Amino acid sequence: MADIRVLITAEEIAAALERMGRQISDDYRGKELLVVGVLKGAFMVMADLARQIDIPVEFDFMAVSSYGASTQTSGVVRILKDLDEEIQGRHVLIVEDIIDSGLTLNYLLKSLRVRKPESLEVAALLVKQGIQRVELDVRYVGFEIGPEFVVGYGLDYAGKYRNLPYVGVLESATV
Repeated sequence: MADIRVLITAEEIAAALERMGRQISDDYRGKELLVVGVLKGAFMVMADLARQIDIPVEFDFMAVSSYGASTQTSGVVRILKDLDEEIQGRHVLIVEDIIDSGLTLNYLLKSLRVRKPESLEVAALLVKQGIQRVELDVRYVGFEIGPEFVVGYGLDYAGKYRNLPYVGVLESATV
């Protein structure tokens, strides 16, 4: 069993997503918005964020992998599931659970920009500070955190702990 220290409570997450949802609603009012969740981690963030957006939106999903069962990104990105929708000329908002090195998101943004969306922005619940290996412009951020390995609220370690209602630091684990 793992030792997990609560870093961000369920209440703090709810408040951040409400704030982000208001800002997204204001920024995209009168526009058609496609919200793209990056699976698997972003599914909880996307669902709760979407409920805070008060304009009509469409949804799509992508699945990418760069971790496997490790606590650090491998730097090698694989697209496991691509978009079902065309994005040319559309306003697209990528929803991420966490951004750490930035390598995965950078790869994803480059691959989507060539499809010529009208706009392409990012919303992330968590952004790790001090470990980005590429410069990224993340428009909507819930929390900035340190370099700890975190789980919960969609974030996992070896496929476990996604169901926690909070974000916690994985202090130790025996898998």
